[in-house]
Amino acid sequence: MSVPIMKNYINDEWVQSNSKVFGDVFNPAKGEKIAEVAFGTNQDVNTAVQAAKAAFPEWRETPALTRARYLFRLKEAFEENFEDIARTLTSEQGKIIDEARGEVRRMIENVEHATGITTLGCGYSFEDIATKIDCVGYRQPIGVFAAIVPFNFPAMVPWWFLPYALVTGNTYVVKPSEQVPMTQTKIFEIIEEVGFPKGVINMVHGSRDVVNALLDHKDIEGISFVGATPTAKYIYERCGATGKRCQALGGAKNVVGVMPDAFLSETISNAVASFYGCSGQRCLAGSILAPVGDIADEVVKQFLNAAKKIKVGNGLDENTGMGPVAGKVHQERILDYIEKGIAEGAKLILDGRNCKVEGYPDGYYVGPTIFDNVTPDMAIATDEIFGPVVSIIRCKDLDEVINLINTRDFANATSIYTQNGSVVREFKYRVKPSMVGINIGIAAPMSFFPFGGSGNSFFGDIKGHGQEIFHFFTDTKVVIERWF
Repeated sequence: MSVPIMKNYINDEWVQSNSKVFGDVFNPAKGEKIAEVAFGTNQDVNTAVQAAKAAFPEWRETPALTRARYLFRLKEAFEENFEDIARTLTSEQGKIIDEARGEVRRMIENVEHATGITTLGCGYSFEDIATKIDCVGYRQPIGVFAAIVPFNFPAMVPWWFLPYALVTGNTYVVKPSEQVPMTQTKIFEIIEEVGFPKGVINMVHGSRDVVNALLDHKDIEGISFVGATPTAKYIYERCGATGKRCQALGGAKNVVGVMPDAFLSETISNAVASFYGCSGQRCLAGSILAPVGDIADEVVKQFLNAAKKIKVGNGLDENTGMGPVAGKVHQERILDYIEKGIAEGAKLILDGRNCKVEGYPDGYYVGPTIFDNVTPDMAIATDEIFGPVVSIIRCKDLDEVINLINTRDFANATSIYTQNGSVVREFKYRVKPSMVGINIGIAAPMSFFPFGGSGNSFFGDIKGHGQEIFHFFTDTKVVIERWF
């Protein structure tokens, strides 16, 4: 049976790559092929970049309010196609449909936030910095930017960057993950209907060659990336070598602490959603559960019981609580880590290795998995597994929880459950991660706050969305003037 072949979108036209190498796109719930995508070439990238470069002068001169109005129209078009985007996302990525809907909502919120350009894009001025001399700072667009984005949030992540680049007057090239190209293709079909000027927004599909072509292209001013830490570090170093701006968001090993005074009825349901939402395939997912003191046994008992009740299945089924992982390779990697945990001596109290879903024998399923008696030096406690595997490390006090958090090789997000304000202040003051949840297991900032970790979870100095993102896509030109 023939399947659609994903095309590039360049200069307001759908074009097929000249590549002879193609990748397969699978529905992870069924394990069946649903599309093909070309692994693009340097020529594809150059064509897209040149289109964006040619479009830049006129787009830059377009008044900011006019640029924002394109985003207003795009927001309405996204609302009209909301369910189609979400269902496309679930079909190729696997997450349950409610999670897909939540992702599309966050995508749209970034478009809404970007329309605040007339406030957030303002410069500043000061009269009489010296006798009869004034100084003005103007925020000016720079040129062509690009995004290299991951498989786990194919709708939302490009839009942490794209609307802000556009509304500030830059032009753009998006490279979706080759594993999930259909979601952005659907989104770009909507972009085409809205009718942006030619060359302002472009999309090139591909793999490693396209990434390197973007990193090396002399006409690209900056790169935004989200993915694994080794790749984030590589992209950051490559951008430094080629003089590009860069924001590279990396991996995570998030610790969730539970203090003895936590309200367990609310804590357990909230924490379970953190660990098993999106099948654990998100950089804000809980990975290590750290109950403190005498409450540990009860926390483990209730968490285990809640995890056992999660219904695993096709994400398009409204009754499913957790979908498959995104691909066969991901499934095999997660299963390998479960074997490592057993070999290291951790106690496997919930085994997701032989998860079977009726009617979907070929799907890429891993059930909720829990290890107890994990020690901080085990691979399952140090490595980013990126799946529905929970490591429980029992801690004696708050200091031990904070030390556990700060000794992971990541610093993305962390959470703590407690009713003690003094504990909260100490926790948020001392932990290294940049996104902190208090009685919230998923420390996900809204579009008007910055998204990104620190340490080996983030490379660069300006994070995704928030107010700061307007600085990434503009240069501040300072004019010092005197008139005789």
